[in-house]
Amino acid sequence: MVAIATYLNNSEVILPEVGALTAGTWIYQNPDWIHQPFKVFWAPSGTALIGFLANQLAWPYAAKVLLGLLGMLIWLRLVHSTLAPSFATGLLPLIVNATHWSFMVAICLLTGGLMLGTYLQRQYPHTQPVRATTTGQMGLFALLVAIWIGGVWVAGVPQMAAVPPVLVVFYETLQKPTYDFHLAIRQFIALVGAASLGVGIHLVVASWFLTTLIAQPLVFILLGLLRLKLPAAYAFPLLALVLPASMFHLLPLTAFLAAAFFLGAVFLLKRNRSAVTVTENN
Repeated sequence: MVAIATYLNNSEVILPEVGALTAGTWIYQNPDWIHQPFKVFWAPSGTALIGFLANQLAWPYAAKVLLGLLGMLIWLRLVHSTLAPSFATGLLPLIVNATHWSFMVAICLLTGGLMLGTYLQRQYPHTQPVRATTTGQMGLFALLVAIWIGGVWVAGVPQMAAVPPVLVVFYETLQKPTYDFHLAIRQFIALVGAASLGVGIHLVVASWFLTTLIAQPLVFILLGLLRLKLPAAYAFPLLALVLPASMFHLLPLTAFLAAAFFLGAVFLLKRNRSAVTVTENN
């Protein structure tokens, strides 16, 4: 993907969440992601179209991000998908200001390839049906996203509104029955570390291809040290390649603040819910 983008000199061909989807479906074989392989194509292609169309509106960036995310949430509910990276493919056209249909062609080709690969691996028949996202979880996701976007807009940094890898992890953790502090800290370190690696390496190495070749193995090592399987982390070095200059240098700070806000909120909510359950049982 990055090699093709380099050859064509077209950054719209670089799709960060395809890296995360590849890791999750082909390497880690996340059962929630591969249970229905056709949704590996259907869900992210649909959200990408929603984001692409939202980007055509003459609205402020933060407003387009919020509208796009709400549309994506509804789409995932309609197609009964919990594929969290779909949010990232939907946000990308807003982040990079994609205006040409080549973006949608690239999304469809790459996610279609991932779908075929998932079918060929033949692991999906051994997975259990995915538990649907509840209305409460969807409402909480929308509420916290609205608070975050409103906060960065008021602070005068609307470019921080969309942080796809963090939102992917946030959506996944919302669906967990429990979420302990140690896991939250490890995921926080992984996300901020991956973002910092992507930016730091690209500052030294201008080449898209070489940056990817160096950064992705380092993210793999980082996740190994943290004992995590976190596909979303692989998207950060690729995201650094396509960000506008105004967002590029802010990426590590944005990842830090967004991860602290969203993962911290989920941890507190899950802890309080557990405390209430224990009290009721006693």
